Amino acid sequence: MTPASTGASTTVGAASAVSAPDSASPSESRMTPGGPGYRRMSLALFLAGVATFALLYSTQALLPLISGDFGVSASDASWTVAAATGGLAVFVLPMSALSERFGRRTVMTVSLAVAVTVGLLVPFAPSLPALVALRAVQGAALAGLPASATAYLAEEVTPKALVTAIGLFVAGNSVGGMSGRIVTGWVAQEWGWRIAVGVVGALAVACAVAFRLLLPKPKHFRPGSLRPRVLARTVRDHLANPLLRRLYAIGALFMTVFGGVYTVIGYRLTEAPFSLPQGIVGSVFLVYLVGTVSASTAGRLVGRLGRRGALYLAGGTTAAGLLLSLAPSLPLVLLGLMLITAGFFAGHAVASSAVGKTAAHGRAQASALYQSAYYVGSSAGSTVGAVAFHAQGWAGTVAVGLLAVAGVGAITLLGSRAARRERYAVTA
Repeated sequence: MTPASTGASTTVGAASAVSAPDSASPSESRMTPGGPGYRRMSLALFLAGVATFALLYSTQALLPLISGDFGVSASDASWTVAAATGGLAVFVLPMSALSERFGRRTVMTVSLAVAVTVGLLVPFAPSLPALVALRAVQGAALAGLPASATAYLAEEVTPKALVTAIGLFVAGNSVGGMSGRIVTGWVAQEWGWRIAVGVVGALAVACAVAFRLLLPKPKHFRPGSLRPRVLARTVRDHLANPLLRRLYAIGALFMTVFGGVYTVIGYRLTEAPFSLPQGIVGSVFLVYLVGTVSASTAGRLVGRLGRRGALYLAGGTTAAGLLLSLAPSLPLVLLGLMLITAGFFAGHAVASSAVGKTAAHGRAQASALYQSAYYVGSSAGSTVGAVAFHAQGWAGTVAVGLLAVAGVGAITLLGSRAARRERYAVTA
């Protein structure tokens, strides 16, 4: 995972040095595991990850109930998920630019505050279009979290600890996704989906307050310019980097699988032959704990197999889970979901941390482009997965996922060949 050259001009380098660590500061001043502030930082960003995923996917486990309440199809109800992730995808780059000017900590705090406020309004949506609109606003607000958090870690944590630190943030995502779905499943079974999403909103408020109190002030951030020309040049440089382009595509494809599977799984499990009640369906998301483990151990996985080896393993695990989930047996379906979840979170942690290491400047923009691609994949997976399920059942959703995993493998193979060519050119 050696940082690749972005080919940035000296003008861009000077203008965007704000996102690089302060070269005058000793490396010892950055946080390391067990060092001052590291535990507070880890817990704060873990809680931010919990709030982000709990809010972002708060309606996903409730789609069958939302369909029944508003009298709409699965593909229509899926827009309550796609609108949130789509809003995040559209606004993550502008929000990352604001974090370059006003600071990672400030942008993350404001983003969470707006998102939890909207979360408390979601239960009162009078119609499906109103619900979709509120979810889009909520997703746009949450856009300030992912890229800013990754940039904060890249600046404040030692390079050797970066994969582990980002893995903990991603683990918070998995816990948020799991807890939000479990809570909404059981609460909705007793009191309906509106009360359920209100409870998730209250949980997110508590996480947001704790985040603001715990996160250490940054030591290496330097504010930069919001000039559109400078920002456009930084984005252009990142998109010109072949490694970053591959990482963006990998993030999008992994999330296409994940978004499709978890948008549709509630419908599959509430229908025959399983016919599970809503509370039990919500509890199925306990498999997210597997993702928590796989994300937090991604650093060790990369250390043993290398970045591309870890991505091959993550993709293979995800594909195996998709195939296993086709079985008409509930235990095998659950095992398949565990493998899908483990592979997805490991692949996401590896790819997102590689973006932070690869970008030589404009880390917030580099991370924002990754997050934008990632959540475009989520929106596409939610929508296409639901359409495929409506047309071909669960097998259709699995087929969409397998195509996406095949894309991950092809892109990783392309990266392996490019690396071999570079090594040959150096030794020739």
